[in-house]
Amino acid sequence: MADSDVATPIELPVIDISDPHDPVVGKAMLDAAAKYGFLYVNSKGTDFSTEDVDHAFGLSKRFFASPAAEKETCRITPNNRGWSGMHTETLDPENQRTGDFKEAMNFGDFENGKAQQPVPPVLAPHESEISDFAVLCTKTCNRILSLLALGLEMPQDFFTSRHDPASGPTGSILRFLYYPSIFSPATASYKHDKDVRAGAHSDYGSITLLFQRPGQPGLEILTPEQTWAPVPIVPGNDPSAFPFPPILVNIGDLLSYWTDGLLKSTVHRVVFPLAEQRSPNPQDRYTVVYFCHPVDATELVPVPSEVVKQHRAKSGGVGVVGFGGGAGSLEPGKRPLTAAEHLESRLAATYGFTKEN
Repeated sequence: MADSDVATPIELPVIDISDPHDPVVGKAMLDAAAKYGFLYVNSKGTDFSTEDVDHAFGLSKRFFASPAAEKETCRITPNNRGWSGMHTETLDPENQRTGDFKEAMNFGDFENGKAQQPVPPVLAPHESEISDFAVLCTKTCNRILSLLALGLEMPQDFFTSRHDPASGPTGSILRFLYYPSIFSPATASYKHDKDVRAGAHSDYGSITLLFQRPGQPGLEILTPEQTWAPVPIVPGNDPSAFPFPPILVNIGDLLSYWTDGLLKSTVHRVVFPLAEQRSPNPQDRYTVVYFCHPVDATELVPVPSEVVKQHRAKSGGVGVVGFGGGAGSLEPGKRPLTAAEHLESRLAATYGFTKEN
């Protein structure tokens, strides 16, 4: 895509979350979430080691290289768990000619280190390791959610208490993703002037953690000027400043809804960058993603934040697209939407799932 080749990469803040009780960090987190909807978390401020991340990517590559017949044993189901093959998802049906150029493997909640779903043979011996990685993701999300609550000047446990899997099942998903390069046999027969690896969309849940590999670009976000801006895998000019590429965090629809649009659920996509076509050795793109969702039964009611109230007064209560008037405009007598109901509606649009199938 031509605009991907010439557009200036967006500069996003890098935030150290090692102290989840620092009000200065909470304010910085809030400012970034309200302005961009995206930010980096410095990996030094998390519980992840380089080995943790490398191991997760290694397991991902082994899975996607496994035979299709083995993947089929855990094909994705309406509960959003399992494997989805090439072109299964169409995240932007209005503008895409072809389904997304990607494969994915979704893991839902683990219990005592065990997945509550079929596990493909190549990953079965590593079930507890995948669970451990998901636990680290949850800890990181809790730090971020605590800081956002601090920035919003409300009880620090407002979000974390509503994301606690001990309170019930959640919609949280750990996802392995594989995007073949533009010269891969899986993509070579297509024209890529309009085709994308993942169509333009916003994420469904509260926050998303994205782990990336150096030399595997493609993510772009939609700016307020309605142009596409590439997101660097490593910010700044000194990659050695990070033990591994910092975690990219973005706000999802639910957190934007909860805050009546103050926090931005920014539209983004994954493309075939023209720079890749000119590379003598283009790489497939692998990412590991954690989609953080509240407990299913959580009612999406207005957050107790004066900061949000002030925003609502200024904006007129403009909520997130698809939710009517936003969290602050629930009609009298109407039952609040639950987290599970919202997720079901989004999955139905993406996969065509219904409660009957």
